Amino acid sequence: MASNARLDHRNPLVFDTHELGRRPGALQRLSRTIDAPKDLGLQGVIGVPEGAPVELDLRLESVMEGVLVTGTARAQAEGECVRCLEPLELALVAEFQEMFSYPDADDRGRPKAEPVDDAEEDEDRLFIEDGLFDLEPVLRDAVVLALPMQPVCQDDCLGLCSECGERLTDDPDHHHDAVDIRWAALQGLAGSLEDGEKDKMSGDEPRSARAAEKQEK
Repeated sequence: MASNARLDHRNPLVFDTHELGRRPGALQRLSRTIDAPKDLGLQGVIGVPEGAPVELDLRLESVMEGVLVTGTARAQAEGECVRCLEPLELALVAEFQEMFSYPDADDRGRPKAEPVDDAEEDEDRLFIEDGLFDLEPVLRDAVVLALPMQPVCQDDCLGLCSECGERLTDDPDHHHDAVDIRWAALQGLAGSLEDGEKDKMSGDEPRSARAAEKQEK
């Protein structure tokens, strides 16, 4: 995509290609450790904390149409297990490759005869600006693709008990005695009948005692 603002060479994710030059086949290798930018990863799921170190190993290759950047990013990601909600850490390794095009060259690397304003053509392209390129959008895409969409603390995590929320991995034998709701009403009715029989029996005792007393008289 075309850049609307001038790149700042002081930004740790902005790289200078002047030393590489524009001679096709020229190579340059770079290593840099940067502080992770904000929201690097899957927001609300897992990602690299802002300010955490991110190690970058880059290979810059000059080609006719621009600079081909191949690299690897390494960092420690943090998140939450989707099954048991426990915090987790993950060693992140994200690989990427992207072409940064010269703005004054066509797809075959030749200088453009006339400037062409084609927004659709440039929408998905990244450009070199005054010899600089911004790696941040490429890094963000690579990190998102390298992270799990549903991170777990361990592959066999059992999750949480649906009744009380206890972590099942800590107590695999944990269970609750379940009552079938279809029988709950009948159990209540049976209890009521039993109570009624007891009341009836306790009410008959005085009458029996009175009858025996009359017979004695």
